[in-house]
Amino acid sequence: MRQLSCSICFVLLWASNLGAQSKELHFVTWKSEAPAVWQQAIADFERDNPGVRVIQEIGPQSSTQLHDLLAQKLKNRDPGLDVFMMDVVWPAEFASASWALPLDRYFTSAARKEFIEAPILAGQYEQQIYAVPLFIDAGLLYFRKDLLQKYSLPAPRTWPELVESAKTIIAGEKESGLTGYSGQFKQYEGLICNLMELVLSNRGAFWDERRQVSLVDQPAAVSAVQFVRDHVIGAIANRAVLAYEEPESLALFIQGRAIFHRNWPYAWTVAEDAKSSRVAGKVGVSELPSFPGGNSVATLGGWQLAISRFSRQPDLAWRFVNFMTGEQIQKRIARATGRAPTRRALYDDAQLTAAMPQLKFLLTIFKHAVPRPRTPVYLPLSNVMQRYFSSVLALPDTDIKGRSSLAARDMNRLLELAREKPIR
Repeated sequence: MRQLSCSICFVLLWASNLGAQSKELHFVTWKSEAPAVWQQAIADFERDNPGVRVIQEIGPQSSTQLHDLLAQKLKNRDPGLDVFMMDVVWPAEFASASWALPLDRYFTSAARKEFIEAPILAGQYEQQIYAVPLFIDAGLLYFRKDLLQKYSLPAPRTWPELVESAKTIIAGEKESGLTGYSGQFKQYEGLICNLMELVLSNRGAFWDERRQVSLVDQPAAVSAVQFVRDHVIGAIANRAVLAYEEPESLALFIQGRAIFHRNWPYAWTVAEDAKSSRVAGKVGVSELPSFPGGNSVATLGGWQLAISRFSRQPDLAWRFVNFMTGEQIQKRIARATGRAPTRRALYDDAQLTAAMPQLKFLLTIFKHAVPRPRTPVYLPLSNVMQRYFSSVLALPDTDIKGRSSLAARDMNRLLELAREKPIR
């Protein structure tokens, strides 16, 4: 009887220790276009970390909606949130609000040098690092190289050249139903990315980061917006682009109905897929045009992984972040989705560059990609600019200068608030 009792005690002790070692890690991400890649990566992490179970909560695909979901959890100091996806424009806000855990003790300076510099800078705020880059985006110009060759036209170097080339091709292809340009002009964050590339390539800016004052009402910014309204929207581009996000604008291009198209790197894989694209084998890609006297500008985009400041297991959370941003997983994501990796070594990986020959070209673009200005009040500033851009592009008779002055006024109020009263 005593021996049986001891056996029961041993079993109970073993079960207790097993339960103590079993841990759940909660990971919030958006809805991926390749869920199997994420599921396999999570399964591999669990295999390498016995007793750990990763609970994946799939949020909205929209960056804005995912932001709202995460903000609500973090405001409530939800201990059930450990690791989350973070858009490159969020670190300043999440750091200032004390929502994201500083990663300096985990993510060393030496480790950061293994990544492309631009997304590392985007993950920093006030000399601390809050995120690890998972994949990187930057704006690119896609075009119908077959049509440009037919009319002996080079890839446009300036925005006026793009407009004139589009007009030439449309005039020559009278019965084709072609439109000249397909971009993202719906009132959402993608509109900011598109307009930033135009404004900055005209030597303008959204605001002065040193003085913290708006510049959207200055001549360079105003003339860039005027150009889009007068020469792109309703001219070479169908007015339907005012309702386009990335999927709609890309669909128009791969259906063979647009000559030029602005999008992120993943669009190359989609456009070259002969199963779904009518323009496969006919697509060229280049840096975005500039205005005369300016330089090409590509908005930095992409996603990062961050750890909640309220996680009860930050060491385990870091182990997961480090695994998911490692070379093997980034390589899988790149091959499955066309999303570009953030680790420098992968741009010399023979297997990956064979599958994605555009990577060498992309690396040059990524090195010069421009992040959106870092501030804890970025989202409300973006909302002000979205309303301004959307209204003046949609309404041809709108006074752009007057509307820009109102937008600048509202932006300055937010920037002043950020200076005087840090967000917590």
